[in-house]
Amino acid sequence: MSNQLPISLAHQTAVLLLLAVPVACASWTVTHEEVFREPREYCKRKSEHARALPQRKFFYLFTCEYCFSHYISAIFMFLAGYHLLFTDWRGYLIAFFSLVFVANAYLNLYNRLRIDITAQKVETKVKEKEMEKIDRNNDPGPKDFAAGGDGAHSGRLAATKEVSS
Repeated sequence: MSNQLPISLAHQTAVLLLLAVPVACASWTVTHEEVFREPREYCKRKSEHARALPQRKFFYLFTCEYCFSHYISAIFMFLAGYHLLFTDWRGYLIAFFSLVFVANAYLNLYNRLRIDITAQKVETKVKEKEMEKIDRNNDPGPKDFAAGGDGAHSGRLAATKEVSS
């Protein structure tokens, strides 16, 4: 009797890649996004100051995307009944570590993408401020035009008028 899954390897891989998306999404949301900030800060404090080691480790789970992804992977595997390569316990074991690996690859890719986007936003703001500074230095003030000058000579004209009076 063969323990291999009757589903093609391509199908199993596709399911792995798709199942890793909600695992990564849930892991990132709980461990990074603002909506869970207060509970995460509470868990962080408890993970640093709890007396018992199991309690510290339990609360640390909610602050670490890698750690949390293991638990989320197990939940999604149970909900989906997902195996990889084999129908017995080996299929669950291989699927579990594969799912954690792919989900964390997605998390790292997403994190890198966010860093690049943030860097581009900072660069854009710096360039905008430089352009504003250049515009302010090249833009004649309203008093220069009101005095009928071109901006560069009006200050000298006003100074010569004061001296001549």
